[in-house]
Amino acid sequence: MTQCRVSAAASSSSARSSGADRTPPPYGPIYDRGVIHGQLVYSIVEGFRPLLLDLHVPDGADRPPVVVWIHGGAFRNGDRRWLPGTLPPDSVFDRLLDAGLACASIDYRLSGEAIWPAQGDDVRAAISFLRATDREYGVDATRLGTWGESAGGHLALMGGLTAPGVSAVVAWYPVTDIVAGVAETGDDSESPWLGGRPSTLPELIVDASPITHVTSAAPPCLFVHGDADEVVPVSQSVRMHARLTEVGVESTLRIVPGADHCFEGYDDIPALIDESVDYLRARL
Repeated sequence: MTQCRVSAAASSSSARSSGADRTPPPYGPIYDRGVIHGQLVYSIVEGFRPLLLDLHVPDGADRPPVVVWIHGGAFRNGDRRWLPGTLPPDSVFDRLLDAGLACASIDYRLSGEAIWPAQGDDVRAAISFLRATDREYGVDATRLGTWGESAGGHLALMGGLTAPGVSAVVAWYPVTDIVAGVAETGDDSESPWLGGRPSTLPELIVDASPITHVTSAAPPCLFVHGDADEVVPVSQSVRMHARLTEVGVESTLRIVPGADHCFEGYDDIPALIDESVDYLRARL
């Protein structure tokens, strides 16, 4: 899995995947949209950096629902403030606020810091933090959804499937079934976030695959995936959608024609953002 370009308000959207020479964008106001409670420490795990989230709250809203945004980056890079370079800067955060939804954009431990299940643990810790502090920040985390792209789409699913009380999930081009993915692509290369080659870690890759956590209690899910994705095949979302439907869970599959990973090659990405936000708003 590779990372697509990243964008941020204070940096070039053409920066490539490593991010090694990048300075994260500075904090600032959201103008008339609301406020950011920035750099909130949601988890401290001994031996690791404090884990942070930024909570964007729409102006004038009375305890709005919360959407947890989870960045991609192949589990090895990325930042809570960066969106894929194919998206307008800050567009996810702005569109959620315009819809009256709060957004908690979270960091999590990357593969150079810890291997699975650390990333899944971090997402659940962020959800727990929001539920414990929601009144302090004027939001309602009993109405909570998750949304992520690529690696973040995988983690959005894992959060929705393994943390209690998540009401909806939006997953953009996620890995859902590692076993099937290796069989389909023949790619059994070293996976730093798993700590080795998938074929040598049978129990771990079962635990790390969202499809193995599906039950009839799963929340409604929206999958958005390009049919020309050369990084994560669209079959990953197709398979997960079928599994959820099989057990009676509401699942919607949106296949984007001609789109590669991060929707490269597709002309109307803002419409996909709007569709995802509308899905969450209707269910939260």
